[in-house]
Parts: sequence; C-alpha cells; structure tokens
Amino acid sequence: MSNECVFCKIINKQIPSKIEFESETCLAFHDINPRAKIHVLVIPKKHIPTVNDLTDDDSDNMGALIMAARSVAKKLNMDSYRLLISVGKQAGQEVFHIHMHVMSPD
Repeated sequence: MSNECVFCKIINKQIPSKIEFESETCLAFHDINPRAKIHVLVIPKKHIPTVNDLTDDDSDNMGALIMAARSVAKKLNMDSYRLLISVGKQAGQEVFHIHMHVMSPD
C-alpha cells in the first residue's frame, strides 16, 4: 500500500466509494468521472504502479483482476463491455496504481 495513492486510500476505506465487488485480492468501484453509462474500476489490492512494474509473482493478481471484471459485468447485467488498462501518463494513466476500466459500450 502507498500512503499517497488515492486507490490505496479507497482500499483502506479512507475515501468512500460505491463498491461493486471485493475479494481478498481485488476491489471494484464506480469511477467518479464516468466515461460511459456504466464505468467501474477494478484494482488489485496490492499497490503496483503500472503494468510495467509487474513481476512474475503478480500473474495471479492480474488473472484475479480479469475475473473480477467479469464478475462485475455479470452483476451489472452487461452482456457487452469494454476492458481497458492504460500504461503510463502518455497513454492516459492518471492514477499510478494498476486499474482496469469496465465500461458499457454506450
């Protein structure tokens, strides 16, 4: 966990959020600036800044992230959806804690 990271603060319940899914390894909550009708962020509870910072030991975390995204989509009755992970500032990453966007196509 990072004391400065807004997502770590959400994990620690220091910042309120509308949570859709939580497991031992992942948390999913609604984006505060949605870019689609449904826009949920799925994050690992382990603080990892970007995909470039992953190690071989993180493969289970990343698999859990995709399965959590699938669970969120199912819970929200999304038959079709987009998954997006931005890596680095130039690609649009704003918070440096890996996160996957789950967005409705509309």
